[in-house]
Amino acid sequence: MTLARDHQLSPGLYDGVALDLDGVITSTAQTHAQAWKAVFDELLSRQGSEKPFDIDRDYRQFVDGKPRYEGVLSFLESRGIDLPWGNTSDSPGFDTVCAIGNRKNQLFQDLLKKGGVEVFPSSLSFIRQAREAGLAVGVASSSRNCKAVLKAGGIEDLFDARVDGGDLEQLGLAGKPEPDMFLETARRLASDPGRTVGIEDAASGIVALKKAGFGLVIGVSRGDGAEDLRRCGADLVVADLSELSLSHETSASVADSVQLPSALDHLDEILSDQQREVAVFLDYDGTLTPIVDHPDHAILSDSMRATLNRLSGLCEVAVLSGRNLDDVREKVAIPRLWYAGSHGFDIAGPEGQRHQHEDSQRFLESLDQVEQQARRRLAAIEGCLVERKRFSLAIHYRQVAPAEVPEVQAVTDELLKARDDLRLTAGKKIFELRPDIEWDKGYALNWLMQSRGLHRDRFKPLYIGDDLTDEDAFREIANDGVGILVAPEVSSTRAAYQLQDTDAVEAFLDALGAYFERIRS
Repeated sequence: MTLARDHQLSPGLYDGVALDLDGVITSTAQTHAQAWKAVFDELLSRQGSEKPFDIDRDYRQFVDGKPRYEGVLSFLESRGIDLPWGNTSDSPGFDTVCAIGNRKNQLFQDLLKKGGVEVFPSSLSFIRQAREAGLAVGVASSSRNCKAVLKAGGIEDLFDARVDGGDLEQLGLAGKPEPDMFLETARRLASDPGRTVGIEDAASGIVALKKAGFGLVIGVSRGDGAEDLRRCGADLVVADLSELSLSHETSASVADSVQLPSALDHLDEILSDQQREVAVFLDYDGTLTPIVDHPDHAILSDSMRATLNRLSGLCEVAVLSGRNLDDVREKVAIPRLWYAGSHGFDIAGPEGQRHQHEDSQRFLESLDQVEQQARRRLAAIEGCLVERKRFSLAIHYRQVAPAEVPEVQAVTDELLKARDDLRLTAGKKIFELRPDIEWDKGYALNWLMQSRGLHRDRFKPLYIGDDLTDEDAFREIANDGVGILVAPEVSSTRAAYQLQDTDAVEAFLDALGAYFERIRS
């Protein structure tokens, strides 16, 4: 993962920031933990258990970041304690899940009155920097006490949006690790999730941010939980927000100051591993063809096709695209390549080989239904394009007026909430609903290498892509391959090198082909 200038964010690349409250903005996480320990230790004593609640282990694993009652249920299940759910109006006590949660809240309120609220100075400074840089700032907390904590800390007016535990109940939103809370925060900030920074200290929150498709996910570890946050998908983990800063450069100067090494200028370095052959994997839109207003207009140039055809005779080449498999095969039109469509859910080889993810078929009916609803509800928004792919649904808003983008996002969110089998991913001016299973371009790349016998000890994967979905492939090869990002400006990426545009991609592939011809002659 590369971040501009060692943790300096460029405001021109983002529109909003969404922060968790406890442990990120305020130090009430310890107060919450103490309240949880008090109520659970009393319950365990009643149950005859000699093993008390452990703040370091139990709080982080079962409670931290979750809505109150879900945290109660999670811990009870871990100890084999079965209690009825009850009602949110239950008196504080120990007879139901809700009663225990209400007892915890009572204890927390008492501790809050005694000790007050401490706001991390570095977090306050970062929030002010973000606002001064023109970013919308929101707070997203599972706590129903969010407003009271902000008010007690004197920072209630610093936020453009607040989504808390009360909103979860009122709107019927799922808590972390589901993405609902953060998607609602981004919606209220009028910020595309792909252009929003998410900051969390809990593993469940990191998972939620990744599911929400946030453009940059930052974990805050004030203790020893950094590895857990990275394992859950954090792009960056810091000990304190003082490690972050925002540049005040104009967008015109960002490209000059935020750069990865050029893949063209470092070809010898990329090919320095003489013990392994290179296998090339390529995105289509924005990589082999420029980004255009309508997907049908992304036509591969004759010169790029000739370059690919030449390269495919010298090394392994595959194209991985979000497009339908038949669509990308028809557009590239080089029979001897391998192709992966629908972000890798549908794969085909040159000799009639075909592989579809084993669970993918069961999502087709759900996608059919969502497609119908999306077309009906978005038909009146000028410029909005609903594109059905076999295993996903893409909602393009590149041609939508900025004032109407929040409505597109709101409809998308509502469609997602009605489905527990789909997830939202974001890209360049696009929302995409996909099957909620662990499969993406990274897994597809790995499947292709294994099925083709391209073992990592003999083959070095090289992936070139330009969008958020390509980060999944960069992730897969980060330790033993080469990721190349196609972009004039760089924010955060797992890629190690950069190419400015599709012309540079063609030049790089030409140079790669010339290198292979030279060493074989």
